[in-house]
Formats: sequence, C-alpha cells, structure tokens
Amino acid sequence: MECRSGNESNIRIEKMTEKHLDAVMEIEKEAFTVPWSRESFEMEITRNKCAYYIVAILDEKVVGYGGMWLVVDEAHITNIAVHRDYRGQGIGKKIIEGLIEEAKRRKLMAMTLEVRASNRVAIHLYEKYGFTPFGRRKGYYSDNNEDAIIMWKYM
Repeated sequence: MECRSGNESNIRIEKMTEKHLDAVMEIEKEAFTVPWSRESFEMEITRNKCAYYIVAILDEKVVGYGGMWLVVDEAHITNIAVHRDYRGQGIGKKIIEGLIEEAKRRKLMAMTLEVRASNRVAIHLYEKYGFTPFGRRKGYYSDNNEDAIIMWKYM
C-alpha cells in the first residue's frame, strides 16, 4: 500500500472529463464489486444532460470521484469513490462538499443517495453533512443482496 500524507488543502475538485476516465475506471474497479463500465461513465459525462460528475485531484493524480443526477429540484448522488491508497485523508469529504456546493449553486431543494447498510464509515460521513436516514431498500445490491439505506438532505 502506498502511503501519502495528503493535506486536504492540496485536494483540487474539478469537473470530470474524458481525460480522467482511465483513473476513474481504476478506482471504480477496486472500489465496487459490480463496477460501472467505461461506456456508462462516458455517457454520463458526454451525453446525460442531467448528470454532474467531479474528480478529486491530489498531486496531479485523480484520487477520487463523485457524481449525481439532477432531477427537477433534487440531486440523486449516484456514486462516490476514493482510491484505496488515499482513504482517510479527507478526499471523500471534499467530493461531498463539491457535490453539495453544486446543488446549492443550482438552488436544488434536496439531495438523496443510497448507501450499503454495512458501510458505517460512509453513513457517518453523510450524516456529518446533514444527510438523514429515511428508509431502506431491501436487497438493493445485486452482488450480495444487501439492503441500502436511503438518506436525504434538505437544503
């Protein structure tokens, strides 16, 4: 494992483009048991007018990403992932802040997401940013039939 002494202030957030996809796919494949395809990400960032995706960059390397769908006056966070070598350094926090900032800029009323019931680290992080559990989707995750916790944040 690579150890980095990242400083939150050195993390840059920018809009995801096709130039970021190789690094995004590397993170996606190591972070998720059922990863999205490269074509899915390409479609999201080039053709889906309702999608907004960002990357976190540290030392000119993509170390995380996040995305959301903008539907009427709500944002649905689709995915957030941080490269395993860079976890615990505030990168997930910066990604969430970037998504919330964009939702506020667009004057959205609420944000929602689903998170694995067992992912206590992510649930705790979302709660720190004002997301509240509002329900459960039974068997939501196809890889192991795990439930998802539905969380909402009202702006």
